[in-house]
Amino acid sequence: MLLRVDVTFGVVLAVLLVAAAGTAALAHLGRAREIATAGVRAAVQLGAVSLVIGWVVGSLAALVAFVVLMYAVAVRTAGRRITANGTWWWAAVPIGAGVAPVVVALLLTGLLPVKGIALIPVTGILIGGALTATVLGGRRALDELGARRGEVEAGLAIGLPERDARLEVARPAAADALLPGLDQTRTVGLVTLPGAFVGMLLGGASPLHAGAVQLFVLVALMAVQAVQAVAVSVVLELVARGRVHREEA
Repeated sequence: MLLRVDVTFGVVLAVLLVAAAGTAALAHLGRAREIATAGVRAAVQLGAVSLVIGWVVGSLAALVAFVVLMYAVAVRTAGRRITANGTWWWAAVPIGAGVAPVVVALLLTGLLPVKGIALIPVTGILIGGALTATVLGGRRALDELGARRGEVEAGLAIGLPERDARLEVARPAAADALLPGLDQTRTVGLVTLPGAFVGMLLGGASPLHAGAVQLFVLVALMAVQAVQAVAVSVVLELVARGRVHREEA
């Protein structure tokens, strides 16, 4: 093992977390507490997953329950990031619409075996991509509608249906949600070295073996692009139809 998990490892992580939160506080970004909380939660959650992962991968029922739990947490997280009112649960639609078809396609083609050791990480990557796209797309669309409410009213005045008037304003902003995923995919292997590749190298595998494993993960990265496009399209439609909204001041 090339990366030692010991006291020094924990201290370095703690210092990095404090540095990140401290920088946010000094810059008055308003996210220092969230950064600290997220870091601590990540450590606790990864520790818990490490303890139960052996049991999960050995039981189909536990595997399905774990995937459902990942989906439920993603829906809650994305929904509450988009809006604080009761319409947050609509986040289940874009995330599910993006992830479910891709997972089914990977399973039916045999690219993704029905084994926890493969299904959990790949599904997690896809759900994470859909979560990010849903949050960014939903927030940008609602922010734009709030800032350019007059343009929506102007569209209504010339006879546009409410959905179309809202889409004209929100669509370009929501489309920006695809940029992070696009940039990650375009620069993979050049700027960013994905987790599977780095993990294999740190575990002592040869670069050739690590690259071969990463080829499989690239299939998931391509799938993430499809997932994110579907998620953004669906959340944009929900915003345009008023299913997801914020309380007006």
